[in-house]
Amino acid sequence: MSERPAEPPAEPPAERPGVRPPDGERTPIRVAFGGPDCADDAVQPFRVGDKWTGYVLRCLEDGAARRFGELRAALPWITPKVLTDTLRSMERSGFLARTAYEENPPRVEYALTPLGRSLFGPLDAACSWARAHGTAIGAARSAYAGDGPAAYAGDSPVA
Repeated sequence: MSERPAEPPAEPPAERPGVRPPDGERTPIRVAFGGPDCADDAVQPFRVGDKWTGYVLRCLEDGAARRFGELRAALPWITPKVLTDTLRSMERSGFLARTAYEENPPRVEYALTPLGRSLFGPLDAACSWARAHGTAIGAARSAYAGDGPAAYAGDSPVA
């Protein structure tokens, strides 16, 4: 597969506050991830885990160290490979600590680090937002799929 040749950067149109460019001209989107409001470039773009990280966080929320089998039993819909990948990713990001005991049979336990525990505030906020807007999201998805109203007409707390 060949790569497309890079196009020379176009000069952005002169910025005039409150004035839209004529049709056909677009103002480029400017996003500065390295700005003072963002983390440094070493962790950008930052993403907290994958699809299953929130579930693993909740399993470890009580503070007890858990073995892989305990996590598997609590999350039976996650394959062992995906759970292993999720645990490794969380360990690599510093969200959990993996402790291996030299016993026969070998025993490994996973526990949240203080950094991992700090994710509960944002996770709780995201869950609260999803509960508050679940009806609107469902209606929008139905409308998009063509099996619901043409547009969501409910009261939205977001203006």
